[in-house]
Order: sequence, then structure tokens, then C-alpha cells
Amino acid sequence: MIELPVIDGVVEPKPQKPNWLRVKLPIGEEYKHVRNLVDKHKLHTICESGNCPNMGECWGEGTATFMILGNICTRSCGFCAVATGKPEPVDWDEPQRVAEAIHLMKVKHAVITSVDRDEIEDQGSIIWHNTIKAVKALNPSTTLETLIPDFRSDAACIQRVIDASPEVVSHNIETVERLTKQVRIQAKYWRSMETLRMLKSGGMRTKSGIMLGLGETKEEVVQTMQDLCDSKVDVITIGQYLQPTKKHLPVHRFVHPDEFKELREIGYNMGFDYVESGPWCVLLTIVKSTLYKAGAGLNGKKKKRWQYKYNFISTDAIQAAVSSIK
Repeated sequence: MIELPVIDGVVEPKPQKPNWLRVKLPIGEEYKHVRNLVDKHKLHTICESGNCPNMGECWGEGTATFMILGNICTRSCGFCAVATGKPEPVDWDEPQRVAEAIHLMKVKHAVITSVDRDEIEDQGSIIWHNTIKAVKALNPSTTLETLIPDFRSDAACIQRVIDASPEVVSHNIETVERLTKQVRIQAKYWRSMETLRMLKSGGMRTKSGIMLGLGETKEEVVQTMQDLCDSKVDVITIGQYLQPTKKHLPVHRFVHPDEFKELREIGYNMGFDYVESGPWCVLLTIVKSTLYKAGAGLNGKKKKRWQYKYNFISTDAIQAAVSSIK
């Protein structure tokens, strides 16, 4: 296992975290309950492996994003705190354990992601298929979102996910084309777009996310949104990048909430079904699954389909909740 390389070069003053990102995270009985389930079933979560700043909040509400195929990744993205190195052998019992944990948590919407497994022939797609099937068999009333790797746009690997029929399939573009090589070292911008197009061609509801604050321009962000729209993506999330450790890419700037609101309107005008855009949509990978939660409001195109089937909570609702904590 190796750590990401330290970023060399001239050290610039670190931007101070603004007030709109300073939130007390609740930790109570639900947090302990999720902690115990994760430990008991020997599961990995992106919440822990990715040093997610929202972990206390999510776990405090009884939700977690499960990470399958181990906790060591074959890629070394500059924004992600998941360890890079040689992964452990595939655990073929993992799908059932994940399904049982979701059943015990009694969640209405479950989220699963994974590390990249470029070293094995099927790139982990068989475990992905088995996990989705196991979760749906044991939890028939739970909707399932999967945040998958690009699988190098391999048709057979992607088809295994399609055949398992999760309700939503996410693959994050993460950043603009110019910064992809720096931010997602082994990934390719247009390969990710092709993966999303293949998923949509297979009948999947698709979703992708973009992080801001890595040095991109507004024009580049809008072009990335247009590229995602051209790839027939249904839902996009746009959030603030937060540096997980000092060894990772620095935050160039903290984007003001008003800029996120403007991008949300641009997204709806492009034709996306749903746009979640705000500083709290931290996209280390998926983080809170665009903050799905029952009973919250939603403003946007085709809102009934996404609100009542997937229980979104809007950025405005998050902001109101944050204001009540301060």
C-alpha cells in the first residue's frame, strides 16, 4: 500500500474555510449503530476510507455509503484519500454481508461504491453484479444507487451492472477536461463520458458529479456540464472540493453559494432532469448520494419522478438546516 505523493512546488497561502462550510456534525446513537454494523460485518465505507467530512452527519442519520472490493485502490487520484496499492484478493462473500447490513439499517435508499480493480480481468464487475443482486433480493423495497468505476469503458463489464438493474448508476466526471490528468491520474475524460453513454444506452438512469475549487474556470465547468448533457446524463451534482489531507491537491478557492445557484439554473436550462448544486454537495466520491432523504422539497424538471421515487433533499433544504444549527 502506498500513499499519494506530496504535492511539491511553491506553497501558496491556504484559503480559509468560509462560514457556509462550518457546520457541527451530529454524533449520537445512530452513529454508534452504524459504527457497530460496519465493524460487525467487516465492511468498508467510503465515509471512512475517503476521510469524508460528512461522515458524522450521515452516520448520525443512520446512513452510510458502502465501498466494495476492498479499501485499496489501483488508481491514485489526486483528490481521493482512499489508499493506493496492491489490493487484497476478492472477497466473494462480501455481497451477502453488504445486503445484510443494509437490511439491518432499514434504509429506504442505499448507496454502494467501490475502489478500482484494474488488476483483475473483470475489473470487479462480477462482484458488482452479485452485490446489486444480493441487496435487491434481501431488500426489495430499498432503492439502490451505484457509483461505479469507468471499467475502462469495457462493454462486458458495464453490461454486468446494467443486467443487475440498480435504480441509479453514477459515474463521476469529477473535474473539467483540462484538469483530468492532474486530478484523475489514470482516468480519461472522454472515456468516462463513453461509460456514461453506454449506461444510458442500456436503459439506466444516470448521474455524474463535478467538484469545484481545483483551478477550473466557469467556462470549463459549463462545457463539462454540456458534455454530460450530450452524454444523456439525467442528474448532475456540483459541489465544493475539500482537501482530505495535506498530501492531496490543494483547494484553489471556496466557491460562493451564489455561483452554485447560477450553475444550477444553467443545468436546468440545458435539460438535466435534476441538478444538485451547492457547497454541501462535497464530492469526494459520492458523499451522501446527493443527500437523499425522505420528506424534503425539490425544485426542478421532472421533480415528482426524482422526489418521490428517490427522496432527494434539495440544496435549499440543506442550507435551511445548516442555518438552524448555527
